[in-house]
Amino acid sequence: MNTQAGEKSKPITGPKTGAAKDAGVPALGDIIGYKLRRAQLMVFQDFIESFSQLKLRPAEFSVLAIIATQPGLKQSEIAGMLGIKRANFVALMDGLEKRGLAERRKADGDRRSHSLHLTAEGARFVKKMSAVWQGHEDRLIARLGGAEERDRLITLLDRLLDSDED
Repeated sequence: MNTQAGEKSKPITGPKTGAAKDAGVPALGDIIGYKLRRAQLMVFQDFIESFSQLKLRPAEFSVLAIIATQPGLKQSEIAGMLGIKRANFVALMDGLEKRGLAERRKADGDRRSHSLHLTAEGARFVKKMSAVWQGHEDRLIARLGGAEERDRLITLLDRLLDSDED
């Protein structure tokens, strides 16, 4: 992962014994949340570098992916799926509309809500976006050691996320 100075940073692993143990605090390298955050930063850094040519941020990617696979959902539904506040989602959609990638249409039966759809340009863009995403995903899978390890990681992350819903 690159730091602001452009140097490679090394994760803190810390001793499993010694000063940290004596102080009654865990070594950072043994803390799940710390490791998840470091991994998330590395993944996002690769994402940002990969998608810089398309000028696409992670939230925009997620919105376009949902619209592409589930056209006609309401703004509130997609915002809820992604955990984005309504005001922030409106601004995000404004940007996608200005780029000609997505559009709001009056929802059937409810003139106050809008359903979201890709434009023709948006559909072409999503094809490019998907190709860039595949390269990004392939790099992550290679770092994990292959598809089996990716599947194992996804299963473990799902277990963490499912426990949050109990």
